[in-house]
Amino acid sequence: MKVGFDSRPAKWYRGTGIGTYTYQLINWFNKIDKENQYTLFIPDDWDFNFAFKKNFTYENIKGNANDSFWDQVNIPNIIDDKKLSIYHVPQNGVGLPKEKNCPFIITLHDVIPYRMPQTCSERLVSIFNEELPRIIAECDAIITVSEFSKRDITRTLNFPAEKTFVTHLAAEDFYRPKGKSKSRAYIKRIYGIDGDFILYIGGYSPRKNIIGLIEAFSKVVHLYNRDVKLVIGGTKGRSYDRYKQRTIDLKIENKVIFTGFIPLRDMPIMYTAAKLFVYPSFYEGFGLPPIEAMACGTPVIASNLTSIPEIVEDAALLMDPYDVDELCSAMLLVLIDRKVRKELIIQGLKKAKSLSWKATAEKTIDIYKKITDIKLPPKELLECSTNLFLPSRRKKSK
Repeated sequence: MKVGFDSRPAKWYRGTGIGTYTYQLINWFNKIDKENQYTLFIPDDWDFNFAFKKNFTYENIKGNANDSFWDQVNIPNIIDDKKLSIYHVPQNGVGLPKEKNCPFIITLHDVIPYRMPQTCSERLVSIFNEELPRIIAECDAIITVSEFSKRDITRTLNFPAEKTFVTHLAAEDFYRPKGKSKSRAYIKRIYGIDGDFILYIGGYSPRKNIIGLIEAFSKVVHLYNRDVKLVIGGTKGRSYDRYKQRTIDLKIENKVIFTGFIPLRDMPIMYTAAKLFVYPSFYEGFGLPPIEAMACGTPVIASNLTSIPEIVEDAALLMDPYDVDELCSAMLLVLIDRKVRKELIIQGLKKAKSLSWKATAEKTIDIYKKITDIKLPPKELLECSTNLFLPSRRKKSK
């Protein structure tokens, strides 16, 4: 089997969910598969940190780096004359070639631009509305990252369930406990964060429910008899000013820290140093940060909606993200009750260990084999594309 793989996100977007997914698939294909041939379509400034085996070849693609993820990846690959058995595009199908010379498979991580378009950029909603119908019509199969997403995709896009496959994600190997005291000392020195803190990592989109987290934390400040801070990590998104203003309105601006960008090397240290990790998202296709936090030995509180209960199971304390009082109570419980905190840490470590990128890669290779052996009739695929659920575009949130 000769596999073509669009590898651009692994270079351009390392550290994001799609970038991590792409990077780790390539990494583990290289580690475990000596049988199949891989052609990686890569940026012309590629600089990978490990040696590829002889069954890997490369095709360079030129592209102009800019600030828009979707503009960059939307450069169709040219795969003519490669005689591929299958071609895989891991970034929601964006960049799928217009000419089809072999079976196509995409990884569609979620359909959030359809379900919650008000929380997405206009560019992303536009791509899903205008380009995904053609992409889906060309697909012989879809890989997604949770059973929840599979149900959402098959229902929303009317794509055959038997051609939609699930491969769970995992924390990368460097996410592991780093030592609480050393981690806290490092975070104090580098980020100026001293003492106990509650951590959130996961983006600034309104669907992440950062406003609800800030409001719940303001109640914790008044009820908890010790000093504690809330750390909101990551690059400050469009909604930052709104979030900052809410901390001012609640008079807790000196207790809420917006770190800005955190280098990948510091992420396990940040997770380890935290007293607890909170992930109150309204909607996730998978939700990787809770698993990363668990792998670092940090207790996790998470939303009880969409894919999150499936992913974290009983290793996190689940709560209703729409209920600020419930979120406040959950944070207080984990802060105060050592027994609860210890149990969450133990179960979290077990859960994180049960997920691996090796397993994800193995399942992906099995899916390739299934698709190259059994192909969906083109007529059935074309019929799917005519029944897409395409809501009207809404104005992006500010």
